[in-house]
Formats: sequence, structure tokens, C-alpha cells
Amino acid sequence: MISTALLRKQKWTIVVLAVLIFLTIGISLSVGSAAFAPSRLLPTLFGNGSFTEEFILYSVRLPRIIVTLLAGIALSLSGAILQGITRNDLADPGIIGINAGAGVAVAIFFLFFPIDAGSFIYMIPVCAFIGAVGSALLIYIFSYDKNLGFQPTRLVLVGVGFSMALSGIMVVLINSAEREKVEFISKWLAGNVWGTDWPYIIAMLPWLIICIPFTLYKANKLDVLTFSEPVAVGIGASIQKERISLAIVAVAMAAAAVSATGSISFIGLMGPHIAKALVGPRHKLYLPIALLVGGLFLLAADTIGKNILDPDGIPAGIMAAIIGAPYFMYLLFKKK
Repeated sequence: MISTALLRKQKWTIVVLAVLIFLTIGISLSVGSAAFAPSRLLPTLFGNGSFTEEFILYSVRLPRIIVTLLAGIALSLSGAILQGITRNDLADPGIIGINAGAGVAVAIFFLFFPIDAGSFIYMIPVCAFIGAVGSALLIYIFSYDKNLGFQPTRLVLVGVGFSMALSGIMVVLINSAEREKVEFISKWLAGNVWGTDWPYIIAMLPWLIICIPFTLYKANKLDVLTFSEPVAVGIGASIQKERISLAIVAVAMAAAAVSATGSISFIGLMGPHIAKALVGPRHKLYLPIALLVGGLFLLAADTIGKNILDPDGIPAGIMAAIIGAPYFMYLLFKKK
């Protein structure tokens, strides 16, 4: 039974985070290489802006903001699921190699398969999902011990190793690619938000519309999976079935996110941890907080990064790593 005080705290935390997200959206819409007065935001949103203002708002900035926000939500929820099913607080789709697997699949598709401009946008999430699933399966196999069963600690070590190996494969692919295509892969590796048009939002939405409600619905099952296997089995949970279904959802959300934003790590690590610190470890309480924290964090990282240096700024993935890497080290030493 969740106390009334905790439920009230959750509601107020959601309200505060939602306000911060709207403020960050407002800042992101207002700042940039093209001047856009904050006082013109609302008139332009309601169709009373000039042609230039409407173009900047609807064709340049708003799609990028929505893609970044959705990707942050997806990565944070993916990390929360992975931490729950592996019982490891260091699990993150970027750190354990799932994002890298998605990236290799996208690179192979982009470099070696005929690409039709109309279907390219919608095929990228599918290719990313296939690569992420393949990577996740290999990581799971190498993390499993026939005598001891699934080893959460080994998963992180194996995942980091796979991530490095897949990054090496990506370098080989880049060296064999044409110059024009190398630029795309390089941006992807840096976590540069490149899917900044409305079709990319349409390509991401079906994945998230299915996966986000499913994750929230499975909150209580995730609570059970955090127990040891004998306890979970004693409660009556079908551990393998739940793990597989939730792992597929986590991989799908990570793949959908990185297909438009590139390789971004640490969002899935920090979002759940900050949410747990705010409202506690119950998944029903902290999952809604985690998705908002993830969206806010990536949106803020992209807003700061794209405006901090001229002309191209710093990719959101690098900004997230600058903040997230020290936090990862803190968690790593804390678990010793």
C-alpha cells in the first residue's frame, strides 16, 4: 500500500517537472542562430506570426524539440526497465551496448543497402531494433551462468565490452564508407540529434504509444522482478516470461530513440536514479517521474549544446556524457 504522502509528493513532482519541461521548451524555441523574441512565441503558435517566424518555429525548432523530448522519455524508461529486470542499478541501454548494436545495424543499412528517401525514415527504427535485439541477446547469453543463472553484475561488464567491440566495428565501417556517408555516421556516434523533421516524430510515435503504456502497466511486475529469483517465484511470478517481454519493450524504446538522436548514453542511467531519489523505489511511483526527468535532461542537454558553441554546437550525446559520466563513476564506486 502506497502512503497518501508519497502519492501527493509524486503528483507535485510531476507538476514541477512538467513546468520545467515547458520552460525549457520555451527557452529552446527562443534561442538559436536566428533571432526569435520570446514575446512572439504565443502569437506564432496560434498562427499570428510572420512567415519567417512560423518557418523557424514549425519547421526548424519545434520538430527537434519534440524528437529530443520523446527520445529522452524513451531512453529513461528503457533504463528503468533494464535496471529492474537485471537487478543492477548500473544498467543503461547506452552503457551495456544495446545502443551500439542499434548503431551498427543502422550503419550497415545506410552504407550497404539501396535507400529510398520515402522509406528511409521509417526503416531506421526497424533496423535499429534488429541490431539492438541481436546485441541484447548476445549480452544476455554471455551474462548467463549455467550453475548460478543470470548474473546482473556480469551483464554490465559484458555489456561494456560489447559496446567497445561494436564501436570498433563502427570504425571499420566508417573507414570503408564514402565521405558523404561518413559524416552521417560520425554525427550518429556523437549523439547529434539529426532526425529533426516531422516524419521522424511520426516514425517514433507508434513504438512509444505501445511501449510506454505497457511499461506503466507492468510497474508492479517490475517490483516483483527486483526481488531475488526464489522470492519472485514464490510470489507466483513467471520470471522468464516477464523478463523477455519487458526486455523487448526496453530494446524497442532504446532503438526508436537512437534512430533519430544517435548514440546517447547515461539518460537511461540518470533518469531512474533521480526519480527513485525523489519518490522511492516503487515502480508505480517513480516510472512517471523517470520519463519526465529523462525528457527534461536530454532536452536541456540539447538546448545547451546547440547554443554553447558556434556554428554547430556540441552534440546532445556529448553533453549528456559530460554530465552523466561522473554520475556513473559515483554509482560504480558506491556499489563497491
